[in-house]
Amino acid sequence: MYPVSCHRCGTCVLVKKNHLAHTEIQWTTDTGGCVELWQGVRPDVLQSVTPTCGELRASVERAIRDGVLPVPDEPERIP
Repeated sequence: MYPVSCHRCGTCVLVKKNHLAHTEIQWTTDTGGCVELWQGVRPDVLQSVTPTCGELRASVERAIRDGVLPVPDEPERIP
């Protein structure tokens, strides 16, 4: 797993790309500083959707483009 920090708030996560369509993320810091991640989330209401952050996603995509985060080749499909 490779560390990637959000270019907006600095939240750091560990990221692994198993293939282009699959991203595995492990949180390593408190996410309380991310405004987008927690916008609209109420602690007194059970949430049915996991909050996401577009800025963190953009940071992961930038790490891929910059070659910091490797993406393995797609596995061969068996017909």
